[in-house]
Amino acid sequence: MLLPVQFNCMGRSFFYPIMTAEGGIDMGEGQDNVQFDKMTKTPVPNLIIRLGIPTVVSMLITSIYNTADTYFVSRLGTSASGAVGVVFSLMAVLQAFGFMFGHGAGSIISRKLGKKDKESASRFASTSFFLAIAAGVFIGAAGIAFLTQFMRLLGSTETILPYAKQYGFYILLAGPFMTGSCVLNNILRYEGRAAYAMIGLTTGGILNMAGDPVLMFGLHMGVAGAGLSTALSQMISFLILLAMFLSGKTDSKLSVRLITKDVSDVVRIVTTGFPSLIRQGLGSVSTLLLNHQAAVYGDAAVAAMSIVNRICMLIFSVGLGLGQGFQPVAAFNYGAEKYDRVKKGFWFTAAAGEAVIGSLAAVCLLVSAQVIGVFRNDPEVIRIGVFALRCQCVACFFQPAAVCTNMMFQSVGESGKASFLSSLRSGICFIPLILILPAVFGLRGVQTAQTVADVLAFLISAPLAVWFLRKLDRKGQDGAGDDGGI
Repeated sequence: MLLPVQFNCMGRSFFYPIMTAEGGIDMGEGQDNVQFDKMTKTPVPNLIIRLGIPTVVSMLITSIYNTADTYFVSRLGTSASGAVGVVFSLMAVLQAFGFMFGHGAGSIISRKLGKKDKESASRFASTSFFLAIAAGVFIGAAGIAFLTQFMRLLGSTETILPYAKQYGFYILLAGPFMTGSCVLNNILRYEGRAAYAMIGLTTGGILNMAGDPVLMFGLHMGVAGAGLSTALSQMISFLILLAMFLSGKTDSKLSVRLITKDVSDVVRIVTTGFPSLIRQGLGSVSTLLLNHQAAVYGDAAVAAMSIVNRICMLIFSVGLGLGQGFQPVAAFNYGAEKYDRVKKGFWFTAAAGEAVIGSLAAVCLLVSAQVIGVFRNDPEVIRIGVFALRCQCVACFFQPAAVCTNMMFQSVGESGKASFLSSLRSGICFIPLILILPAVFGLRGVQTAQTVADVLAFLISAPLAVWFLRKLDRKGQDGAGDDGGI
């Protein structure tokens, strides 16, 4: 007999049978134990790879369709290409709030499920989801109301502005779907159901890549077509991800009635997710400053740095996907007091990220000019972009360990340290550098600021990682948990 699960929405009740991740029927406590055993007893490298591969695919598809936007928009000219970099910071603002609520709730939910507390998990899931939707509505409405000022604030020049406004308008319309998707995606990952998240993200990404040429060139919408294609893909991804929850495929449930009445729960979500807000928010600020500093050297410099950032994000998405496969392993096992599994997960993820990102960066280093030329066959864009890309390829070797450290602290609830680490790459290290280096070295300062920031972030993160891993050793020696399945 199927076990019904109640979902409450707009005062109505809906019932769904609980289905397992493999498509079978969830018979309640037995399935809870299966998921618990999977997360706490599967050998750590195998578990991270199993959870990481769907996330890597999702990250790659997301990065590829962002890169596809850059490619197609670049066909319209250098100024249009610069608009992609401007709107990228807008998307970072929306994602900052989405990831704050998503990572904040996801980390808590995973630890709650590690303690077999599904009721609390559902409370945090519902609260974070509806808060993210509200944040997306507010940002979208404010951005549309002050669209011209917003685009200028994000670094648009007068020649880039018309393109940025067309593109940004549709991104702002899709704001609630973007923030909501971030929450749904992260809850699925933290529950150990990354394959479901992959389905939603990859479907939207593939549709976006197909929609760009149709809307931009087939329907002659130009840059507005790229924005509309992105907006539609975000809406479709949101609906697919939401369907996973409405069909009972998750441990945590969504309902307006489950929104917490305890302010401390909201504070806990925000505090735990604050590192993500800092990371994404400072990413937007850093892109804004980069655009402003590059604009001094013309639209070609803005376009070149925009293209370089998209290429490097494509490389980094592979390592980031592995790291996101590590996050639920760290959170779940920390909640279950299996500290040695957290430690082993960190070392495996950092090493795997170094191998994968390092290999891709080495290849890109050798063919930098050809890669830049694919996006914009403009001699000035290529000249500026090649040096910047080579510098950032070098920086890729310093990123995996620093990012893995940040993810570990956030996953285990060390939000203060995670917030500090999140602020390094795009904030504490980068912002002074992007303001000082161009004043001293001119364009070379714009091209090298991110590389120097990445090296500094690594040097600061490494001692904190060593300290925490030693702390896990001491907790494990106190006999807090069984290391079975490592």
